[in-house]
Amino acid sequence: MSNINPDPFTTRPEIEGTFGVVTSTHWIATAVGMATLEKGGNAFDAGVATAFTLQVVEPHLNGPGGDVPVIVHDVKRGRTEVICGQGPAPAGATIAHYRSEGLEMVPGTGLLAACVPGTFESWMLLLRDYGTLRLRDVLEPAIAYARDGYPLVERAAATIQTVEKMFRTHWKTSAAVYLPNNEVPKPGTLFTNKTLSETYARILKEAESAGSDRVAQIEAARRAWSKGFVAEAIDRFCRTQDIMDVSGSPHRGVLRADDMARWQATVEAPLTYDYGRYTVCKPGVWSQGPVMLQQLALLKGFELDGLDPAGPEFIHLWTEAAKLAFADREKFYGDPDFSEIPIATLLSDAYNDERRKLISKDSASLDFVPGSVEGFGSVVKLRRQEGQREAVGAMGAGEPTVGRFGEVRGDTVHFDIIDQAGNMISATPSGGWLQSSPVIPELGFCLGSRAQMFWLDENHPAALAPGKRPRTTLSPTMCLRDGEPYMAWGSPGGDQQDQWTTQFFLRHVHANMNLQEAIDAPAWHSEHFPISFWPRTSRPGVLVVEDRVPKATVDVLKSRDHVVETGPAWSEGRLTAASKLGRRRRAAANPRGMQGYAAGR
Repeated sequence: MSNINPDPFTTRPEIEGTFGVVTSTHWIATAVGMATLEKGGNAFDAGVATAFTLQVVEPHLNGPGGDVPVIVHDVKRGRTEVICGQGPAPAGATIAHYRSEGLEMVPGTGLLAACVPGTFESWMLLLRDYGTLRLRDVLEPAIAYARDGYPLVERAAATIQTVEKMFRTHWKTSAAVYLPNNEVPKPGTLFTNKTLSETYARILKEAESAGSDRVAQIEAARRAWSKGFVAEAIDRFCRTQDIMDVSGSPHRGVLRADDMARWQATVEAPLTYDYGRYTVCKPGVWSQGPVMLQQLALLKGFELDGLDPAGPEFIHLWTEAAKLAFADREKFYGDPDFSEIPIATLLSDAYNDERRKLISKDSASLDFVPGSVEGFGSVVKLRRQEGQREAVGAMGAGEPTVGRFGEVRGDTVHFDIIDQAGNMISATPSGGWLQSSPVIPELGFCLGSRAQMFWLDENHPAALAPGKRPRTTLSPTMCLRDGEPYMAWGSPGGDQQDQWTTQFFLRHVHANMNLQEAIDAPAWHSEHFPISFWPRTSRPGVLVVEDRVPKATVDVLKSRDHVVETGPAWSEGRLTAASKLGRRRRAAANPRGMQGYAAGR
């Protein structure tokens, strides 16, 4: 009888079927995505419906004012593409202006941290050019949940409690939405945001007034957003409101309606790297995505097959490779429309063969060591942080959120969907979370804070400039296996995204773990390099591991000079993943945080 179920225990089953699979960071969004497939939508229709629902049910992790990179594989087009939904800096966002405000760094919250919101335009592009359903079909679930209520998850309630004092004192428009009955809502409360519901209902009404043609409706919705009442309300709020932010002083925003009217989401080819049978696809150097590719370029020089994925050799080699790849991220990455980025060199065998020589098998590096490519990159001045890394404070800065034990948790949302036809989508929407800036009262949502990832240093590739994209942390992933589209995956988590997604991939490839096993396995992250968010600090040598990593492993890592900190058992990552093999569709979701779920049949 022992052979009936020989597979190891997992927290949930690896979902499997032939019709389609949806996996996301919230069970309601997954259900909405699956329902969209059931009513005849394709993966891209389901993606739009899932995304709008996530804005409503995880408001502490994303919102309409945020941004998104999307990777799609469209069977009809026969190719994998990236939709860049990372809005750029406004025309008024100059280094001179921020310096004149007495700032050495873009604040982590408030109106000066806002870029052009990128999500809505991206979802409209996806629906128009890749989808099949009408706007009403994909927007109605989000409208209904915002209007009628959804159970507020514990993390959302905790985030509201963290910023309660700031809302009451400075951001009173946010208090009006997130402190109903003048109190912090309890977990499980049926929470509503009727103003947001009305905003999307008005967009839908304006869309349908354009007639019965599907594309004409989508174009009308885009006009309502980027050239209509939404852009006008954002412009008015930024011009007239002096908003307190993490700098300790109030500032007005520089985002204007003209900035929104000028910008559209774009489609581009992914950056790719061949790793054995696999071709891994990531967004470009305007994201941190290439750090995953460079980690693979470094690690392919080691024999990982057969290593225990929770053992000291595996964790040590990965950590040292990550330090080198992320150091290069800090020095070289930026918007390639503004600066030439030497990404071909950074991913080349010759470059990584030399970088790999810096990895000692016996000891951890405590130095920050970016590579050298003549004529490229900028010096990064390290800001060392003493003590444990700060979580979200009273001013709501940065991207991480605080766990119930005080640990820093992953943020943001993510979803992966594969339909019966084999269409695939992986997306990581983020920004515009409730703690980033005050709610715009006419709209029911706030702006994002992605501009904090710019440097106020003219010589850096990621220097602030009007019309320029910040080097975002958002980083969905897709891969081909033996030339065939195979898997989509990703995780929230700021700088940890391409740490956890790489670990997942390596466990799947080298330890033959299925999707759920690879998600459930003990995880970790390095804090060795500067975080991408205010206040841009680093913690040299620090490696944070779940306490499910064996003590024997931790002891060996410490003996090799890693500064190991142990977090709670289920505290690292919020991965989701979906795969396609022939007719089979598989999916898995992370048990950490007790929100994510996969569905399929």
